[in-house]
Amino acid sequence: MDDIARRAFIKGASIGALAFTVGGVEVLLTPREARAQGLAFKVLTADEAQTLEAVGDTLAIGARQAGIAHFVDQQLTQPPPLALLSVRVSEIRPPYVNFYRGALGAIETTAKAMHGRKFGECDEAEQIRFVEALSRRELEGWNGPPQAQVYGSLRNDAVDVVYGTVEGFERVGVPYLPHIVPERRW
Repeated sequence: MDDIARRAFIKGASIGALAFTVGGVEVLLTPREARAQGLAFKVLTADEAQTLEAVGDTLAIGARQAGIAHFVDQQLTQPPPLALLSVRVSEIRPPYVNFYRGALGAIETTAKAMHGRKFGECDEAEQIRFVEALSRRELEGWNGPPQAQVYGSLRNDAVDVVYGTVEGFERVGVPYLPHIVPERRW
């Protein structure tokens, strides 16, 4: 990697930018910017993205606007060892898209059985009760990956995209000081 490309990569990484394809060209954008630009999904379907955004926003307010669906979609295009998804360090085996499809499909099927409509069409109180039941493994008729894994993975994705950025650090009053990272000497 030449010095200029390395500097661009480091700068992008420090603001939470990921490589997205825009008009056939790879550019660094944050998931929030990718969502704002309405970039097409490469892996997730529109319905899966809507469900993920609704669940993500229930788990961490602001996840939809922060681009949770674009974050997950972009990470699903990466080789599994490079994915920044928390499923990478769990018992879930690649390809990770199978986990997300199973989880999001089970959320929709269960929400329709419980409320007669999609998760994203439920009111806020119904969504909160649903997610609480998911966290306690209490959703009846569930036919997807283990509820605890779904809850934990989607919660981690939502928290990562909302709070794992410079803006996220600022929102909770934690100073982001990349210049203080000590140099390693072995």
